[in-house]
Amino acid sequence: MNTLYFVKARRIDHNYHYLGISGQDPEPACSSKAADTVTSCTVREVSEMCTKDLVHRRFPITTWLPQYNFSTFVQDMLAGLTVALTLIPQSIAYAEIAGLQPQYGLYSAFMSCFVYIFLGSCKDITIGPTAMMGIMTNPFVVQNNNPDFAVLLCFLVGCVMILVGLLRLVTAGFISAAAITIASSQLKSLLGIKGDGHSFLESWENLFHHIQDTKPGDVTLGICTVVLLLIGRKLKDFVGRCQNSSSVQKLIGKMVWMVSISRNSIVVIIGMMLAYILESKGYKPFKLTGEIEEGFPPFGLPPFSTVSHNATLSFDDMASKFGTSLISIPFISFLETVATAKAFSKGKAVDASQELFALGFSNVLSSFVRSFPLAGSFSRTAVNNGSGVKTPLGGLMTGVMVLMALGLLTSTFAYIPKATLAGVIISAVLSLVEFEMVPLLWRTKRVDLIPMAVTFVACLGVGLDCGMLIGIAVNLMFILYNSARPKVKVRSLTIETEEVLLVTPEQGLVFPAAEYIRDVVFRYCLTKESNVIVVLEGTNVHHIDSTVAKNMTLLVEDLNIRKQKIVFWNWKHSAEVVCRGIDAKMSKYFSYEDNLECLLQDMVAENLLSGTDKNTNGIEKTPLNNESSV
Repeated sequence: MNTLYFVKARRIDHNYHYLGISGQDPEPACSSKAADTVTSCTVREVSEMCTKDLVHRRFPITTWLPQYNFSTFVQDMLAGLTVALTLIPQSIAYAEIAGLQPQYGLYSAFMSCFVYIFLGSCKDITIGPTAMMGIMTNPFVVQNNNPDFAVLLCFLVGCVMILVGLLRLVTAGFISAAAITIASSQLKSLLGIKGDGHSFLESWENLFHHIQDTKPGDVTLGICTVVLLLIGRKLKDFVGRCQNSSSVQKLIGKMVWMVSISRNSIVVIIGMMLAYILESKGYKPFKLTGEIEEGFPPFGLPPFSTVSHNATLSFDDMASKFGTSLISIPFISFLETVATAKAFSKGKAVDASQELFALGFSNVLSSFVRSFPLAGSFSRTAVNNGSGVKTPLGGLMTGVMVLMALGLLTSTFAYIPKATLAGVIISAVLSLVEFEMVPLLWRTKRVDLIPMAVTFVACLGVGLDCGMLIGIAVNLMFILYNSARPKVKVRSLTIETEEVLLVTPEQGLVFPAAEYIRDVVFRYCLTKESNVIVVLEGTNVHHIDSTVAKNMTLLVEDLNIRKQKIVFWNWKHSAEVVCRGIDAKMSKYFSYEDNLECLLQDMVAENLLSGTDKNTNGIEKTPLNNESSV
């Protein structure tokens, strides 16, 4: 005989979502939340419900594939093709940022497309190589002169993906600094000069040392590429104005839109054709990408040992070289992906844990095909969204196109001018610099400019990894300071003939603020007569810990010595419970009256005030005598 259990579930979008199991009578739960549906089922049915919910969450493809149709398939394939036109030139360019040969960009571009079909929860997201991941991978490739470090880093990044939340002020400064660092590293290719500098300071130092070697052909091509790409980006504004126009104008708008989203491929094709034609006539005005290894990447485990500078390195030796990057790179990769997903979620909730799961697996499996670390790309996601993608299956066409490029087009990629790739990168990262953040913070909360500026300067001066850590440290200092020094409003009131000191903390109280709030109250009490009643209002305090409760108890003892009365007014019942845990007598100091007049009348009735024979009928609050904020 099967045991009967009550299962509590909530109906959302015609599906019952598991909430809990109970062997008790479900009626009380039912009466408290009408939206909850209570049903009964066996243990086997409970197990099946939990398993099905887990499968749908971890493999989102199981939710949309049963309703998939041919019309949706066509739209997804068209969107995937459009994304591929952006991905292929970008991936080659981002391999250059990472210090790798161009084929590594293509190696990094296809596996994640297939993985995200099964694990992705956001239809628009495209995971692949990005400029940010390239610049953070570069030091390990350049310093060790070995691409194995990039591949192993990709594997480890996928293994250690950690869900971390930090203030946007750090990320704003970091991303802006990273964008400027990336653009600076491409100046040598844009101008056609030599040099190996990839950090911000090294790039500009190299530029000043070799500025006399600037090649007019590369400069001209690079600047024209950037200008054309920026114009192409603005063409999307023209498309928006054609939505409510005639059919001819709509057709023109569609053609302009196609040119706009394909602008990266267009400028690369123009650059290749120009380089090929000029070289066939004996002219070589541009530095070219050079030969790209043909064929598909070898499939196998990432390198757990390698040879660098004539020395054999074990896995421990390689991993130790990554240092704090094993934390910072997963964080930045996850941050890029989730921020992109939220930007295109259109009001829907983003399952951050599932995105982390998908991103981690994309990195791990991509490392088996010689990839460097990956993240969600905002620019390609925008193209995917604009192309009308319906499901993550659009990545199938994108991945197939990259594989076709690897198998058929690598010989033609050798003619891509480096100045063209530099232009593609610079135009892509210019949009990452958050210029609008500075005036926004200046108008709203100027003190927040400090952590942003510190992060920005530190990332440019000492490198992205150390700069981000410095920015996080500064933000933590601000957080701790605000927690330890909460704003407290103190008002002196006269109600009838009674003097009242109303103290109102304007935010929650946690242990760093425990001593401070006690000192603030006691310091104000010392400036008043001992017959002044202290009312500590807790409307804004949603919870306290034992340290705060202990200090509240000590505050009561301090005021009792002065024969001064104190009341904790409108605190949450949970706060009273914590205080009672420290001292059971604390319960008599808590009051939950609707207003101060009722509170004082209650105190009179309980004989807590001196002069209990006073007539308190019709007590009125007089204007404030004094008000201050700490």
